[in-house]
Amino acid sequence: MIASTPKIWYRQSDFVAAVIGALWGVSAAVTITVALALMTGAGVAPMMLASLLAGAVAGVYTLRMQHRLEGIPLVVSGTTLYLFLFLAATGFGPFSISFAEHTTSQAVAFVVMALFTVWPLTRMFLKSPIGWMDRHEFETAIINFMYWFGYLFFIIIVAVPFYVMVMTSLKSQQALLANPLDFSLDLDKGWGLLRSYTELFEQFNFGEYLITSFGVSVATVIVTLLFSVPGAYAVARLRFRGQAAMSRSILLIYMVPMIVLALPIYIGFSMLGLRNSLFGILLIYPVTTIPVALYMLQGYFRGLPAEVEEAGLMDGLSRLKVIWKITLPLSLPAMASVSLYVFMIAWNEFLLAFMLLDDPSKFTLTRGVAMLNSSEIPRQHLMAGAVIATVPIMIIFLGLERFMVKGLTAGSVK
Repeated sequence: MIASTPKIWYRQSDFVAAVIGALWGVSAAVTITVALALMTGAGVAPMMLASLLAGAVAGVYTLRMQHRLEGIPLVVSGTTLYLFLFLAATGFGPFSISFAEHTTSQAVAFVVMALFTVWPLTRMFLKSPIGWMDRHEFETAIINFMYWFGYLFFIIIVAVPFYVMVMTSLKSQQALLANPLDFSLDLDKGWGLLRSYTELFEQFNFGEYLITSFGVSVATVIVTLLFSVPGAYAVARLRFRGQAAMSRSILLIYMVPMIVLALPIYIGFSMLGLRNSLFGILLIYPVTTIPVALYMLQGYFRGLPAEVEEAGLMDGLSRLKVIWKITLPLSLPAMASVSLYVFMIAWNEFLLAFMLLDDPSKFTLTRGVAMLNSSEIPRQHLMAGAVIATVPIMIIFLGLERFMVKGLTAGSVK
């Protein structure tokens, strides 16, 4: 005899759908309201009670109707119901201001808020039963909500600062003084929106900073690979005294904060005449990247089949030729991921560059951006510099991200 599922009150599917719908409705309302405020500069605020009510009803509706309607019809009908309930609860003021203000923006934001509430709910309750839920079904519903909320939270903490940074860089000094919280975009200015960027390249030598940062980052990658590839191979393949201790202690350097080493590095480089030189930067940057490269590559080398290298040795190849002709070609995904990771570390490094470089003609990009943090320089120039420093590495990462993931996971399973 199969035991029946106990009917625990909080596992009733309508109750679960109402609670999750209410929580998601509030999350969506807050998100869209913040976006509307940033894009228009209006003093809007989310209608919490209305979003709770409309979200709860939308949750129960999507749960009940998922077996009758699917896909677009379910989303459209649920969105229509949400819009009607929200308008009825708020008296045609979905964002706590008169609908006559920013009418088009409010209408678009309201429809987007409704869709952003209903469509995820249709995915959260996909294949959820009507009636009582067992433990697995109840936990699945909770995990689905946390999955969507996690995505929403991540998007907010990443997109909002980036949006503020970009919009501020496109503002004029007069607009910032008139309303510092208005991050809308005035398209009537045309190419004048890019004035801060043109001034950075014409007056602050940001073109030279870009070239310097790119050159330093590429050189750091080359030096790091020259040392980390043979070192990681030795730890992974060769047998010598202290091998296990070395393997476990590779990342110990990261246990010491760089700020603790800043003063000794500064004193040492000053005594050796290496401060305020790119050669000194190229000496110290690989120190921070070689350990992590060693750690990543040794794990990959251990995952490669040793029989392939042994066959090469039996065919008369030396150890160096085995590494060059067999190991390295098989390790290209891992080396690509390590190179990208090291490049990002060198590109974004600030503390050492700020401490060791004083000559503007030798500034890296991050050091040049720090120079803009002055009361004598408009704030939009600082934000424009931050955009210039962020966008190239973002494009490189997004373009090569699949290679990085492939390299990080390759070799994890033999």
